[in-house]
Amino acid sequence: MTQEPAPAGAPITFGPAAVALNGPWKFHVGDDLSWANASLDDSTWETIDLTPLPGAHDGDQGLTNYADGWSARGHRGYDGFAWYRMKVRVADSGADTLWLAGPALVDNAYELFVNGHFIGGIGDFSHTPPRIFGIHPRLFALPRELWVEDRKELSAVIAMRVASLKGISAPTNGGGVHIAPVLGTEVGVRDHYRLQWLEKAEALAVDAAEPVFFLLLAALALSMLPFDPKDHFSVWIAVVLALLAATWFNQPLFWIGRFETLQDFVLWRATIVDGLTLGAWIMAWRAAFGLGQARWIAIACAALTVLFLLVRPLSTPLLLPNLPPEVITVAAAVIRVIRLGFLLLLIVTIVLGYSHKATWALLLTVLAGSISIFAREVRQIGVPGIWFPYGVGLSLSECANAAFGSFLFIYLLRRLWYFVPAVRNATGKLPEHKIEVHPI
Repeated sequence: MTQEPAPAGAPITFGPAAVALNGPWKFHVGDDLSWANASLDDSTWETIDLTPLPGAHDGDQGLTNYADGWSARGHRGYDGFAWYRMKVRVADSGADTLWLAGPALVDNAYELFVNGHFIGGIGDFSHTPPRIFGIHPRLFALPRELWVEDRKELSAVIAMRVASLKGISAPTNGGGVHIAPVLGTEVGVRDHYRLQWLEKAEALAVDAAEPVFFLLLAALALSMLPFDPKDHFSVWIAVVLALLAATWFNQPLFWIGRFETLQDFVLWRATIVDGLTLGAWIMAWRAAFGLGQARWIAIACAALTVLFLLVRPLSTPLLLPNLPPEVITVAAAVIRVIRLGFLLLLIVTIVLGYSHKATWALLLTVLAGSISIFAREVRQIGVPGIWFPYGVGLSLSECANAAFGSFLFIYLLRRLWYFVPAVRNATGKLPEHKIEVHPI
């Protein structure tokens, strides 16, 4: 269990417990590896307190003990490096090793130093800019030889070097450390570390489960093709479901694995998969509403998809860091217009097809799925992006996907049930199945 931190300057005394190092931290933007040294005079640095507000959660995964980043502390929109330093005094319990759980949420990578010695971190700082991976809980051993002994106390300067990449952190509260590291005995810190992983697993559990549901629905949709090989809707909705499965399965892979960088994530997930999903979504409902003759919808959809794939890499310096800021700003605005173009095309498709093939199951399926596909636009009109019922984070997209999957299952079953009556009406009898009997 995490205890309340001791007053500033007082030695910390441990039982089998741990203390969140909320602050005060000394803080400085910029980058200089000499800032890791214990002898550095940081008296002129800013002071930051990472104590979270009661019940605070981050707005993405619902992680607890969340504190605002440096954008909310006088450095709005700053991207680059910054350092956090704290001198810690610990009552000497005679233990050979103290332990530290690294910050569970950081924009976007960090390195940890104790009295100038590099301990570890998340991210590859040997590249410029650093290669960024998903932040997840880390556990570090701080052996006795790293500490300075003074009578019955141990002391050390803990320093964190943080890199926040341009174009990623939220402008209002992003940047830097959001959840303070935790220091203590092995038992106490390991317990806290396990709780961090449990919280992370709870946040990603739905992301890992939804792809299975989507792929099962895709199989159900494709199972209709033998009854109607010209059923374009079944093909397009299966493509949509496969892309959605790739989207949600990629979430836990990025945050837990270490093989996909943030740059890879933006290129694959936020560019290719997102662009193809938007295009396939329009084509699926064009087919569902029986608008095959409206070829202009397909042409407009293809044009928007190609434009999205071409412009999206230009809208973030993550992929092309040397682009002029003016180009990035214009490209980001163009992407917003393209997404609104997809939304307008969807509305036109629904309006044109409403009197043609509209059913309650079809309309509810389109509405629920569109809330997820266009979740960014829905949030912009004031709908919260995440809720915390019973302390568990539940996002707008997760709720919309659950409703979409349920309505789509009903809609697909209705289509499947109508195949036999359709065949009977066309032929005047039920389809025959010949059974050959062979003598024994």
